[in-house]
Amino acid sequence: MKLDPLSKEILNCLQENARASYAEIGRKVGLTSPAVAERIKKLEDLGVITGYQAKIAYAKLGYQLKAMVTLRAFVGKLKPFLEQVKSYEEVINCYRITGNENIIMEVVIKDQMHLENFIDRLIVYGEARTHIVLSKVAGSNSLINPKKQ
Repeated sequence: MKLDPLSKEILNCLQENARASYAEIGRKVGLTSPAVAERIKKLEDLGVITGYQAKIAYAKLGYQLKAMVTLRAFVGKLKPFLEQVKSYEEVINCYRITGNENIIMEVVIKDQMHLENFIDRLIVYGEARTHIVLSKVAGSNSLINPKKQ
């Protein structure tokens, strides 16, 4: 599906602030509130917009570190891990991937000891590698941002 530049701008606005009013979005993209509402409804009906969610400041909840953790599962341990990972409160996102590792997880952790305990829970399933996130470089909306195309 190909989106026109205005729809891309509306998606960009929603990704920045999903609670923005139609009027606010309209001012940014040059449309009336009803036109914005109509476009958003169409994007929802087409399945382009699948939901809305809150962005959480994990540091405010005591999770001071973010890490990307890969797992290379031991033979016979991938399926049990896929069931267990759903219960890990530290895991924000978890993906099956290609390559030497089977899994990559985005996790939030409170401190170094918390990270150590988390890794200890993983090593029964496979070989884990941890990469501490220093900063965010780009957002998730880079594919639809019309200014970048």
